[in-house]
This record gives sequence, C-alpha cells and structure tokens, in this order.
Amino acid sequence: MNSMRIVAAVVIAIAATGGGFYASHLMTGGETSQASEGTTKASGNAVDDLWKAQLQTAAGTQQALASFKGKPVVVNFWASWCGPCVKEMPTLSAMHREYAQKGITFIGLGVDSEKNVNAFLQKVPVDYPIYIAGFGGADLARSFGNNAGALPFTVVIDAKGVIRSTKLGEVDPKELKATLDAL
Repeated sequence: MNSMRIVAAVVIAIAATGGGFYASHLMTGGETSQASEGTTKASGNAVDDLWKAQLQTAAGTQQALASFKGKPVVVNFWASWCGPCVKEMPTLSAMHREYAQKGITFIGLGVDSEKNVNAFLQKVPVDYPIYIAGFGGADLARSFGNNAGALPFTVVIDAKGVIRSTKLGEVDPKELKATLDAL
C-alpha cells in the first residue's frame, strides 16, 4: 500500500513539473517573433504565416487567408468566452461597415472551438468574415507579439504587409480609426 502511494506521488510530481514547464512556455510565448509598437515590416514571419493559413469559416468551408494579401486588413483574435472580445464585436462590426468602402477588410479569428464560435454567432451577429483558428490561433497571435496569449488582440496590416498597429485588449475606436485613416 505504501509503494502505491509513493508511485502515485511520483506520478503527480512529474505531471505537475511538466505542467509547470508547459505553462511557463505559454506565458513566455515560446520561440516567436516579437511585434513592436508602431510600424513594423513583417519579414517572412507573422504576416506570411497569416497568409499561409488555411482556416475553416464559420459556415464550415476551408479558405486560404492569402485571399486578403495585398489589401489592408484588421485581424481580430477573439473567443466566445472572452468578455472584452464580446463587448467590442459590435464596434468592430460598425467599423467594418464604415471602412469597407475604403477597401479595408476586418476578419475575426476565433481562438475557440467550432461549436462555441457558431453558438456565439447565433446570438451575436457579426457582419465580417469569421474563421475558426482553434486554440492554435493563440500561437499565431503570439507571432504578432502577443506573448501573453491574452484576448482580444487586434492587428492592423496595410496593403504592403506592414504591421501598422497591434492592440492587446479591447480596441479604442478613436485609436483604431486614426490608424485606419492613415492607411
């Protein structure tokens, strides 16, 4: 009986140690490139990875995000369980409608399950394209400099592939408009 307790304690200790290393990896962002504030040229990293992504739409079809390459894009990483994400969705939808005539596209990357994304969209209508990035979307967000892996996280990319701004947390509509007006 004592040997069973010892074995159980060793297994728990190993699991806790492994979990600690994994949590540390997540908190430090692993080996990703850091996006700085302001204007940053994406040099074969985050923006290229975004364009290479093949993601499922909320409607269930696969789409290459390369279709947005060469166009100004606002990329919003979000999740259905994220309060600030849910709160900013109507603002982002309104801005999408306002800036669509200027050729600026908004896309949402749900860092969530297909089931949760679709259930959310049944309750909260969003009029810009939503893709299901799954929990791997957090890695893509980290490549843009979101080392905390927190949500929401918004990235503005101009038509040349230059990261014009990143925002961790709920968007400030005035700041976002100023960035978009400068494109």
